[in-house]
Amino acid sequence: MEIFASRSDRRRGLLALCLVAAAFVTLYVVVRNYGAFLSDPQALRAWIRQFGAFAPLVFVLVQALQVVVAPIPGQVLALTSGYLFGPLAGTVYSLTGVLIGSTVAFTLSKRFGRGFVEGILHEDVLTRFDGFVERVGLPGLLAFVIIPGLPDDAICFLSGLTRWPLRAFIAVIAVGRFPAYVITVYAGDELANGQLLSAAVLIGAIVAFSVVGYYKQDAVRDVVERAERRLSGRS
Repeated sequence: MEIFASRSDRRRGLLALCLVAAAFVTLYVVVRNYGAFLSDPQALRAWIRQFGAFAPLVFVLVQALQVVVAPIPGQVLALTSGYLFGPLAGTVYSLTGVLIGSTVAFTLSKRFGRGFVEGILHEDVLTRFDGFVERVGLPGLLAFVIIPGLPDDAICFLSGLTRWPLRAFIAVIAVGRFPAYVITVYAGDELANGQLLSAAVLIGAIVAFSVVGYYKQDAVRDVVERAERRLSGRS
C-alpha cells in the first residue's frame, strides 16, 4: 500500500516530518538547558536581559512555553514582565505569550486527539476535569479561567477535545486571563520602581486568590457547572 500518491507528496511529507522532529529536538534542548530557572524570577530576569533588544521576543516565547510544558503559574512570569518592561508592554508581552501557548496546546489536542491529552496530563487533573469544558461551554470556561490558581493550562489541552473553534476559545482565554495578569504585571512594575508596599498588597491579593483557587478546584468546578445548568434551564 502506498502512503504517498506521488514523489512530490513524498518529499513534502518527509520535509514535514523533519520539521516536526527538529521542533521537538529544539523544545527538548530548551527545556533541558533552561527549564530549571523558569520558576526562579531572579535568574529568569537576568537571563532575559542578556538578549537586549530581543528580550521581548524571548520573554513571549518563554511565556508561551510555560503554558505547554512548564509546571509553573503564568503569573510568576507576568510579575517578571512588569519588572522588566513596565505595565503596558509587560501586559502585552505576557498575554501574547499566554495566547500563543494556549493556541499551541489547543491545536495539539485538536490534531492528535484524546490519546495525546491523556499522555501529557496528570491522571488526577484528567479525572476531575474530563468533560468539564464540554459541559459548561464557553461562558463557563470564562468563569473558570478568570480565577487564578486553577489548572487553566490543562484546560487548554482539554478544550482542544471539544468542537469549539480556535477563535472562540482564544477570545475566552484572553478575556478570562486579562484581570489577573494586569494586576500581576502592575505589581512587577511597582517592584521595579521601589514601591514595595503597593507591590506587596497586589501580590498578596493574587497569591490569596491563587491559593483559594488551587485548594478549591473541585468546589469552583461544581459552582460553575451548577450555574451553567441554571442559565441553560437544565436540571
